[in-house]
Amino acid sequence: MTTLPLQGRPVDGSDDGSEVRPRKISRTPTGGDAVFAHGFRVIGASVLVITGGVGLFLGWQAFPTLRRYGWSFFTESQWLPEADIIGISAVLLGTLQIALVAMFIAFPLALLTALYISEYAPAGIKATLVSLVDLMAAIPSIVYGLWGFFLVMPHAAELALWLQRNFGWIPIFDVKDADPNAALWDASRYTASAFCAGIAVAMMVLPMSCAVMRQVFSQTPPGEKEAALALGATRWGMIRAVVLPFGRGGIIGGTMLGLGRALGETIAVLLIISPAFDLKVRPLEIGTNSVSALIAGRFGDASASQLSALLAAGFVLFLITLAVNTLAAIVVNRSRSGAGTDA
Repeated sequence: MTTLPLQGRPVDGSDDGSEVRPRKISRTPTGGDAVFAHGFRVIGASVLVITGGVGLFLGWQAFPTLRRYGWSFFTESQWLPEADIIGISAVLLGTLQIALVAMFIAFPLALLTALYISEYAPAGIKATLVSLVDLMAAIPSIVYGLWGFFLVMPHAAELALWLQRNFGWIPIFDVKDADPNAALWDASRYTASAFCAGIAVAMMVLPMSCAVMRQVFSQTPPGEKEAALALGATRWGMIRAVVLPFGRGGIIGGTMLGLGRALGETIAVLLIISPAFDLKVRPLEIGTNSVSALIAGRFGDASASQLSALLAAGFVLFLITLAVNTLAAIVVNRSRSGAGTDA
């Protein structure tokens, strides 16, 4: 083994009386490492600049609307520009309902899929399953919207009827002016709802949530898994005692990232819902709206003042999704699983 000479000592081993000092180690990257480090630093900075630029643009465009309407912009439910009545309380509530319905469906599917791929799937088909789940994220949102409108909605209406018939005493499962026990039920009262839109959005956010959870589960220390099995635990017992606690941060982070995507989904929601500006917490009932669908539906024929109001709504949605995604990143980074993933 070759020993590097200390700084100040001749290579031949002779002692000239000078002071022997340790050689300084430089952490400054050179060559290919420097190109890699500076390149990724530029990419990271550009992402921050673009995100900040989008926020500043929306904030600047929203300022006239916020100055004119004040807090009533957040408390008013109707959107009637011709009557000078504009508010986003109803669309914010609709956005939240669609996102919560989507996550209620997508969360268990994403968690179970991630667990199956990482812990149960045979090695020969694991890569194929990962590719199939990832391909779901590449399907255009308009395809999901058409799928939800033509295929899912009729069956979702029947499911909504069953939920009202059996759980209608709970307010969120009630449908106004609809008799679930009628001989001929009115299917139109159960279509184009937040529930129908949430089912389509759930399929869109599932790949993102599943990918995050699966990646975190795959980082579980093998030694801890083998130790649990050696102590007599079943495979499910090992998952419950080792994999799930280790991946808690990834589960929370993946769910919140999916929630951020669900809050901003546009085309699929616009194709399915029947626009309505009602403050109601009845996701099974026809009629709802979301911020993104409102902007997409009114953007084409909006005047200058109406455009400012739409951009103000977009600014609020931007802040909400930014807060959700930031919180998700913090949760993942502070968890044990997040630290394992970054290592």
